[in-house]
Amino acid sequence: MAREIVLDTETTGLDAAGGHRIIEIACVELHDLLPTGRSFHRYIDPEREIDPDAQRVHGISRAFLAGKPRFADAEVAQEFLTFIDGASLVAHNAAFDRSFIDNELRLAGIACPPAECWVDTLALAQKRFPGMYNSLDALCKRFKISLAEREKHGALVDARLLADVYLELRGGREAALDLGGVSGRVLEIAVTRIIYGPRPRRLPPRLTQEELTAHHAFVRDELKSDAIWLGFEV
Repeated sequence: MAREIVLDTETTGLDAAGGHRIIEIACVELHDLLPTGRSFHRYIDPEREIDPDAQRVHGISRAFLAGKPRFADAEVAQEFLTFIDGASLVAHNAAFDRSFIDNELRLAGIACPPAECWVDTLALAQKRFPGMYNSLDALCKRFKISLAEREKHGALVDARLLADVYLELRGGREAALDLGGVSGRVLEIAVTRIIYGPRPRRLPPRLTQEELTAHHAFVRDELKSDAIWLGFEV
């Protein structure tokens, strides 16, 4: 396995080709299917108005974004590229996020990540649950992932939720906690081997004398010399 970045964006509208822009971008890092705790999050001045329908979804206003950096600014574009460098990019309905990110990078005169680095969790979910509703909300409910902190769509909250969904789609948390192939760069696990000696005192029996007598009679008369219990009797 390798390093993966789970990301989400919020935008001024639905179509990057129609001039809509990113207003929020968030990424969380996984390494060998384990969250590292590292994240990248920026609000962005889109230099245009936000469609009312889009604002009702994410709740981010033009006024809130006043004074925020533009995507082309180094604290967004360059820091984003540094954060994702060398990683696969995981998104839900990845074509949507990819179209917006590629558009922003082109406007900034920066090369786009190659298409093969993208992983689409919607496609993974459709393969696993054909014919079912596979929105992020639906998958969270299906995998019993809490939506308590998600009042509206937000890139950072959604990226964290998507990371949990992605782990489930890749085999569940049990698979993520298979430490056999985990790199020491991610986890340093100290395992202490505990060796137990003999008990200083034997535990008192919990059987009554009548029960012990009945058991001995059963072993003697029914199981005879083949009884494994004979090896434990003192």
